[in-house]
This record gives sequence, structure tokens and C-alpha cells, in this order.
Amino acid sequence: MTKARPVLGVIACQRQVGTEAAQAVMERYIRAAMRHADVAALIIPSLPDLMSAAEVAPRLDGVLLTGSPSNVDPAHYRDEGGDGPFDPGRDEIALSIVKDMIDLGRPVFGICRGFQEINVALSGTLRRDTSASDDLLRHHAPDGVSFDAMFDHLHPVHLSETGMLARGLGKADLTVNSVHFQGIGKLAPGLTAEAHAPDGLVEAYSARPNGAPLLAVQWHPEWDADTNADSAAYFHLLGQALRGEA
Repeated sequence: MTKARPVLGVIACQRQVGTEAAQAVMERYIRAAMRHADVAALIIPSLPDLMSAAEVAPRLDGVLLTGSPSNVDPAHYRDEGGDGPFDPGRDEIALSIVKDMIDLGRPVFGICRGFQEINVALSGTLRRDTSASDDLLRHHAPDGVSFDAMFDHLHPVHLSETGMLARGLGKADLTVNSVHFQGIGKLAPGLTAEAHAPDGLVEAYSARPNGAPLLAVQWHPEWDADTNADSAAYFHLLGQALRGEA
């Protein structure tokens, strides 16, 4: 009999489809995780008026917080202003499920907005100027380029030689896509920076809160996981974590 695969929870966002509200996650995240981590997946709706994160967390072997067009509301990291769109339902479920999964000793992984959410959930802060000036490293492609071209906007990152990524990928440097306007301001207590951009911005971090791996990256490994071995390796690490092998 085939052994059941671990079950990964993948968070959804509030989206508008025509005239209707929808809970959605881009398929590339789910396909990359299921294919390269070899896991089953369940979508977690961001509907805090109808359920709590605590209700679903015990039923999951791990969680992946994805990227999104929306930004974390600055009120969650004690700041004001900031550009939307915002997704308050996702904020509530995401920030809660990070803490619930940690309390259960289960893996937490994040990509882009998910990377930012985990930091905020653990009392870190964000900055909103990572592509504000042509005089600085721009972390997002210029306005007006095609959707695909946004993910061709690249820069190098240097990995910490003792980190999960460097050990898992077997290298010290990567070239990653860069599709974000926000980034880490203050890294949350207990998180260890795993990768930095040339301008010093934290691009990945890890931890082992309550014994289980936590690993998040600012870039989008799901975009090219089928063609880029370094991107696929992120999901290999996720699969190992859900199997208790990382």
C-alpha cells in the first residue's frame, strides 16, 4: 500500500473574479510544491469571519504562505500609511497560522508576501522603499513591462554558509528574480538571515522555533522550479521538512 504523502496547507488570497469575490492562489505555487516537494496540498481560505487558523493548523503537516498582489497592512507592524491593495482576511489568517503551526512544532515556509508575513507575525517590521530610487538597487522591474518580464528582473544573493539554503543547494551564491516593492525592515527576534542582496537587504531567513524548520525567501522559486534546479531545491527542502528529514 502506498504511504500517504504529507499534507501542505497553501494560503489563499481574496480576489475578484468578474463580479464575484473568490478565494484564490496561483496554480504555480501549488504545482511547484506538489511536484518538487512531493506533497499533497490543501488550500486555506482567508475567511476569518467563518473559520480560525487554529481550526485547520492541526490537520496540516506544514504550511506555505505565498506571494500576492496585496501588501501586509502596516498597522500589523506598528506603522502608518503604505500602499495597497490590502487583504485584511489574509493578514488575519496568515499571521495567526504562523503562530499556530509554530506552537504545534510544524514547518512554516514563505515566499514573497509570505516571507514578509512571517517576519511580521514574529514581531519584525517591513520597509516599503525597495524600488523607490534609480540610485539604489531596484527590487522590482520598471513599470510597463510584461508580466513575464517582471520575473526576468534578476539580481544576485549571497547565502550564509551555515544556513539551510547553502547546505541544501550546495553553493554560496544564487541569481534570483526580484518582484517586490516591500522588504524586511527589522528582522524578527529568533530569525537568522540566510541570504542578502548586494544592497544588504535580507532576502531569506530561517529558524527552528519549537523544533520544526521555518524557511522563507523574498524571491519566487515557484516561477521557474521546473527549469531551475536552485528553485526546485527550495521545494525539495520543504518536502524534507514535512517528512521530518530537514
